[in-house]
Amino acid sequence: MQTPVGLLSREERARRIERATRGLYRWYVDRSQAKRAWRVDSSFDWRAIRTDHDPDILRLIEGYFAVEQYVPDYTAKGVLLLRESYGRSQFQIRWGAEEAKHADLWRNALLFAGRWSPDRVEQYAADLRSASWELPWDDPVHIVFYTVFQELATKLNYANLARLAAGSTPETARHHDPVLLAICRTIVADEAAHYAFYLDLARILLTYTPVEALEALEDVMREFAMPAQAIVPNWPEIQEAILRTGVYGPRTFFLDVLQVALGQLGVESRRALRDGIRRLRLVPDEDGNLRHTIAAEVLDVPQLDRDVRRALDRIRQHEEETGLALVDPTLPEPGPLHALIAEPPVKDLVAPNRP
Repeated sequence: MQTPVGLLSREERARRIERATRGLYRWYVDRSQAKRAWRVDSSFDWRAIRTDHDPDILRLIEGYFAVEQYVPDYTAKGVLLLRESYGRSQFQIRWGAEEAKHADLWRNALLFAGRWSPDRVEQYAADLRSASWELPWDDPVHIVFYTVFQELATKLNYANLARLAAGSTPETARHHDPVLLAICRTIVADEAAHYAFYLDLARILLTYTPVEALEALEDVMREFAMPAQAIVPNWPEIQEAILRTGVYGPRTFFLDVLQVALGQLGVESRRALRDGIRRLRLVPDEDGNLRHTIAAEVLDVPQLDRDVRRALDRIRQHEEETGLALVDPTLPEPGPLHALIAEPPVKDLVAPNRP
């Protein structure tokens, strides 16, 4: 009989989080190499990209190129924060390599679309890289939830630009560009994979350390902002183009990022999370310790249970197909998650400063 999650020791929870993360990373790399193997310079017909796009479309290309110039910061600083975790640090390196390809795509798009000369692209990149991006949070748990929102928001940016490049409606016909469409769809597939990885990791944290995870989620939700905007020198002009074209905006964030991500994490709404955290902080036990009784009220536990088990099933199938299950299987299925309502005091279950 499996031990309920709520009765596992702090050390065992940390071990299971780490091993699940490692399993997710190995499954991700194997799948990404099989399903998303594309090349920056030769997978696209660069000579056929349009050179007469509206200024706003060209400004978007410029903006996406700008944000991707901080990939060295995104990757290196994340790796340093996460270096004690094999799965997290290795995935960060892999993620950075995929994001670097996106930067190269937008560089080619700037050049082939006739936006700028090579010298101007070089100068713009140098200006951007003269500033350094800093992590928005200094602990791994907050970074997981930050990245959940960021990856979904990035995916929607590119998906909405793809909708314009498809030119399939009278309103978007003037933007039709098959090459730009192919670029966007390629990046969307990558961003969807990144989002799915972090979503699974967030669900695992909610399963094994629910209160710490819920508090981090509420913090990030309250203060979230997309990366690098404060250090891109011409961001106001880029932001205006983003809003005019409708590829992203406050309504998109609240309806298509915030609400979607919360729902997929098993949280009913922003208000439910906020109110649940507030009630948690107001309910001490007889010894003055806060207890985890509120986690089951904030989370849709059956949904979370199903989603985590599906992630573990993917890992298990990968390990069985490759033979890893014979030498180092990731971990057993979690026990009953309803035991969240009977957890020990918070102070006894705070996870180490790594996933």
